[in-house]
Amino acid sequence: MSSSRRATFELDTVVADVAAGCLERAQALGCSHAELRVERIRTQILVLRDGQVETAVDDVEIGAGLRVLRSGGQGFAAGDLLEREAVAGLADEAVSMADLCTSALRRPLVLAEEPVHRSVTWVADHEVDPTSVALGDRVGLLESWCGTVRRSRGVAHVKASVMAVTEEKHYADLAGTTTRQIRVRVHPVVEALAVTDDGDFETMRTLAPPVGLGWEHLEDPQLGPGAELDELGELLAAKLRAPTVEAGRYDLVIDPSNLWLTIHESVGHALELDRAVGYEAAYAGTSFATVEGLDSRRYGSPLMHVVADRTTPGALATIGYDDEGVAAQRFDLVRDGVQVGYQVDRRMAAEQGLGRSNGCAFADSPMHVPIARMANVSLVCDPDGPSTDELVADTERGILVVGDKSWSIDMQRHNFQFTGQRFFRIDRGHLAGQLRDVAYQSRTTDFWASLDALGGPTSVVLGGAMNCGKGQPGQVAPVSHGCPSARFRSVSVLNARSEAGR
Repeated sequence: MSSSRRATFELDTVVADVAAGCLERAQALGCSHAELRVERIRTQILVLRDGQVETAVDDVEIGAGLRVLRSGGQGFAAGDLLEREAVAGLADEAVSMADLCTSALRRPLVLAEEPVHRSVTWVADHEVDPTSVALGDRVGLLESWCGTVRRSRGVAHVKASVMAVTEEKHYADLAGTTTRQIRVRVHPVVEALAVTDDGDFETMRTLAPPVGLGWEHLEDPQLGPGAELDELGELLAAKLRAPTVEAGRYDLVIDPSNLWLTIHESVGHALELDRAVGYEAAYAGTSFATVEGLDSRRYGSPLMHVVADRTTPGALATIGYDDEGVAAQRFDLVRDGVQVGYQVDRRMAAEQGLGRSNGCAFADSPMHVPIARMANVSLVCDPDGPSTDELVADTERGILVVGDKSWSIDMQRHNFQFTGQRFFRIDRGHLAGQLRDVAYQSRTTDFWASLDALGGPTSVVLGGAMNCGKGQPGQVAPVSHGCPSARFRSVSVLNARSEAGR
């Protein structure tokens, strides 16, 4: 690999020049609260198809965003000109918007209190800034991935891709909090396609998740997708020959590479407080988990313990401080199968009388206002629990589900359907070959109530996504979900091929 380095702060001088002037202007205009974010976000996307470069993107976004409160109204303004006068002028624009909003509010907007955090720095764990690696070195790594998979008999095409992001963010508010942070993340994917002589086809991709780490993660032969590539073609060939599943009810042993997405959709989003009170109805629905059921709603079996944690090492939503200056925290969402918490920002915390925010505000760009976003939401393992193989051995008849693929969930996060990458029939405690066309379907609380066995620490994997969507205008956020393998009894399984009419 060519010379590379840890990510460094590049905006310190600019921020020192513009922040004081902007906040002084906001205070002079009578704002009760003002928060300025100055950001530099570099995003690289590289895609190779059959070893040839198909896409290469290297994008840098730099700008400043200011949110203010005045007379109970909220205003926001942003720009990409990082000069003292231009950034100070954002205060006038934001105040004008706040004044327009005041007359339309049913009640004044208030933010929960937060201790002042002065001059703090947080940098994500990494050794190599993933956006500092030379293009030739990145292409070389993906070429090697493609070459390994293409050597497998029956593989027609291979696509390999990596998305890398380095995010530098500076925050300052009128209360005196000033933070500067660097986050990094990488997402590797290798996908193979096989086609039969009669035109049938299947795809299969690697299970390596996106992570909040540097480029060194991808070059470690035991991490990233590299450890999976030798067997990918063989697994794909077996999938293409596998029988289609017979619809019915099965005990499912679900691998973390699939279960993370079910957690994301049926727990993570459902327990965002702005959804529960109806504020997120337009874009991606509300939530069945309304506030009346907090501390009493039976969400799942007593084995279910779900935590939200913005401090998990290597996770995508891990930070030092959120985009409202709130320190990162860990807190329970479901304990002993009962819902006990929500993910909130400062507005929701104040409105619902919760005291303090638990640090869940994020904006994906300096041009966007922070909104309530998901923390790293994870299912806690059984500290003395079995391995995945031991869970399979303890299952008489069922299906092992591995890898995520498509999903569908209703607007209240209640009814859902998920597919996957690989499915293995379980017969009297043994794996008996792959199956095709498996989709499992349930209601959120019914599904989690059927949880009857949790894997131990050896089965835990941190999955996640780089592009969780929410808000209007839409924003994307990176988020991870850790979990062990787990068994769910008597879950409805559909034949996805017959359901699609193929």
